[in-house]
Amino acid sequence: MIRIGVEQLALAPPAGFQGRRLALLCNQASTDRSFRHSRDLVMQLFPGQLTCLFSPQHGFFSEKQDNMVESGHTRDPATGMPVFSLYAEQRRPDPSVFESFDILLVDLVDVGTRVYTFAWTIVYCLQVAAETGRKVVVLDRPNPLGGNLLEGNLLKDEWSSFVGLYGLPMRHGLTLGELALLCNRELKIGADLEVIRMAGWSRRMFFAETGFPWVFPSPNMPSPATAMVYPGQVIWEGTNVSEGRGTTLPFELVGAPFIRPGEVRDFLARTGLPGCVMRPLVFEPTSGK
Repeated sequence: MIRIGVEQLALAPPAGFQGRRLALLCNQASTDRSFRHSRDLVMQLFPGQLTCLFSPQHGFFSEKQDNMVESGHTRDPATGMPVFSLYAEQRRPDPSVFESFDILLVDLVDVGTRVYTFAWTIVYCLQVAAETGRKVVVLDRPNPLGGNLLEGNLLKDEWSSFVGLYGLPMRHGLTLGELALLCNRELKIGADLEVIRMAGWSRRMFFAETGFPWVFPSPNMPSPATAMVYPGQVIWEGTNVSEGRGTTLPFELVGAPFIRPGEVRDFLARTGLPGCVMRPLVFEPTSGK
């Protein structure tokens, strides 16, 4: 049986956490296999030690539907704790906030694609943690696309941004813990970083083989199938073609009023893409483009 990082934490709570002030970077998808939220698990394991929460893009509840909508700082209605948004007017955490804790726990669901911003939020946290002398502990989770296949272009250094701070391929094959370790070393961040690894996970596994329920990490990532097509389909975001946001099949649908769907289908059919079925259809997004 696979155990993810937060379940490993619960199985063997580190003695070094006792008496330390904790913070947690998470969102509504940060649960164990029984849908228990990581916030609640941390509070149960270390009573009175959790001081604040951090949220990534789309908000603590993954409620921000549109792609580039920022979230303000708020409070968790269940606990009253402050929730500091890391997708607000600044993407990089305020170093003064790090004074309120000793260890930052990170438990986020990633989708295995370079432009998904959660990884880069962690890198920014590592940078600030190195500056302020705080420890970062990543509670690792599976890459839903597996860890054996790498696909897509490599990011050039001159195009570094919040959708890519390091030269990974688009489909990078790393878990968030592995990616954090890589960037901490290669970008010479030098943070005090620990990864609580999974038990029982194999790189050959796709998400369906893990036995875990899918809890959507962002509004337009409703299923593992969405995550599978995302590395290629997300590129449409930079064009005047709809990538399917505002529909029930984001990133599985693609289209625009000027596209002739029959011609596109026939062209793609001639390329012989294994495993792909192209079907012309008409859709009208309720949001997005």
